[in-house]
Amino acid sequence: MEQSDEIPIQSTNLSRKIVAIYAGEAHTLALTGDGKVYSWGRGTFGRLGTGSEEDRNLPVLVTFFGSADEREEKLKIVAIAAGAYHSLALADDGSVWGWGYGSCILHYNVFLDLDTDGQIGASGENSMVPRLLDGFFGLGSPSSSAQDYETKRGKPLKISSVKAGGMMSLAIDDIGSLWMWGNCPHPPQTGSSEGDLEHESISAPAPVWDFHGHTVVKVACGDEHVVALVSAGEAYEGGDLLCYSWGSNSNGQLGLGDTESRWQPAMVETFNFESPWEVYDIACGKSHTALLAQRKRPSDTLESVCWTFGLGDNGQLGHGTTQNLTSPELVKGLPETVFLVSVDCGLFHTSVVSSAGEVWAWGMERGLGLCPDARYFGADAGDALSPLLIPCNGVYDPRFPEPLQVACGAAHTVLVADSGYKLWSWGRGRSGVLGNGRTDDCYVPTLALWPLLSEDFKEEKANNVEQTEPVGEKAPEGSVEADKKLSAAMADMQLLQSKLSVVKRYASMLHGSIFGRPLQDHEIASLQENTKFDIAKEWEAMLESSDQRKLAHLEMFYRNMLAGVKDKLMKKRIQEIVKECLKSQATTRTE
Repeated sequence: MEQSDEIPIQSTNLSRKIVAIYAGEAHTLALTGDGKVYSWGRGTFGRLGTGSEEDRNLPVLVTFFGSADEREEKLKIVAIAAGAYHSLALADDGSVWGWGYGSCILHYNVFLDLDTDGQIGASGENSMVPRLLDGFFGLGSPSSSAQDYETKRGKPLKISSVKAGGMMSLAIDDIGSLWMWGNCPHPPQTGSSEGDLEHESISAPAPVWDFHGHTVVKVACGDEHVVALVSAGEAYEGGDLLCYSWGSNSNGQLGLGDTESRWQPAMVETFNFESPWEVYDIACGKSHTALLAQRKRPSDTLESVCWTFGLGDNGQLGHGTTQNLTSPELVKGLPETVFLVSVDCGLFHTSVVSSAGEVWAWGMERGLGLCPDARYFGADAGDALSPLLIPCNGVYDPRFPEPLQVACGAAHTVLVADSGYKLWSWGRGRSGVLGNGRTDDCYVPTLALWPLLSEDFKEEKANNVEQTEPVGEKAPEGSVEADKKLSAAMADMQLLQSKLSVVKRYASMLHGSIFGRPLQDHEIASLQENTKFDIAKEWEAMLESSDQRKLAHLEMFYRNMLAGVKDKLMKKRIQEIVKECLKSQATTRTE
């Protein structure tokens, strides 16, 4: 009896615990401890894997066989990845699944004896639901047959990790070999200028043979460039990782000291075998790169640092300027006595998080990643050229509790903290990419809706079944009541979210008209905390704290509003006089 009591609790905890999160251009993926995948945000091209292109502003479960298929419960996903418009998932059996934009995933039949009429899709098609990507199995070196390669290995190929970025996908197999497909760097054609680089759309995974005899430990990719951490020897033994990069390099995003593109991997000399630094985490933006490194030799001082290089137009390198860098440089605006656990890059912004729960961001629009058409105004507007501390907006302020990972999309950021049981998000909220049920922009971290409300009802339903269901009999009325309660609650929640979204947009527009910037979430929270709100007192306090510029803005706003009201009153009065005159004339004619 004790054993049966423990299993549901463990399962529930795992289903609520997020172990990995990744962000695409405008969608977010989350992986839970029980091997389930959730997605939310923009649905275009089927990147959410829900079977449609509909946007989702709350996390939704991604099914691989369908909820009614018994194989669904047996499948356990262990890794996920998000490109700009596509998504990948890796199962514990080594199988890889893909969905979204067709040219970035895998839709083809590798084996000639399979039906080629397109049961699993054709190259270039978008996929609205996850599809098994069976193209890894049986692939060998260019100079040997698939059978020879499999014979040498002694066992079938098994993928151990996946990665995606831009229009590209990558995977590492169980012997440390790297595979690529999608929009990949390709040797230039004969007659091309020196340094030219072409990208070829590859529908089948292609091995990167430059690392043959070494182990690829980690890889990241941007729009058109790739960075990999590779062992110096045949096997990774710790402390011997070398950093390689290749692809487009027009802004120095390869960190090789020039702007010449490479179609073959080249070593980043800053982190060669003689370097005192060992890179342990890597991330790529559209045209910039960020690395986390630590000292190879232990010392009394904790040294965990961030290096960046590439495009710097919006301050995404964090060096206090907008200049590009062709070689890695240390980001000096970060504390020297913290350990950085995670780094990620958006299109034009970068974010890191420390083990102590401190989050820093830099780049476009104060490090939020917001695009120019979503700018807010005021003294705090503008790009962040150096790291800014992003405080937790709530009871944990300013640090986030027990952070695990940060993920940056094109213009939004998501943080997994509280050991995986809470999600914070901020930045551009269009299409519901923040997962908080709304579509407006958030300028400070806000809690995403996690765990889902449905999980609470599932737990209540399970408790009802356990307490009242006799062995071998049908489900009791308690479970039926839980289903009804869940459906009613979800319907009420959707209605409330719709109303909240309308009210929030209206309030934000009104606030922006008066104060010149959108309403921020922390200002809403202050209203909620007060049961009695004295508008006159709050208005007086706001005026007292406003500077001359803000007061001038308010004066102009109310002057225009007063003029509009007077004009409308005048028009109404004129209309009434005209009506009275017409009525008087009509009466005179009748007499």
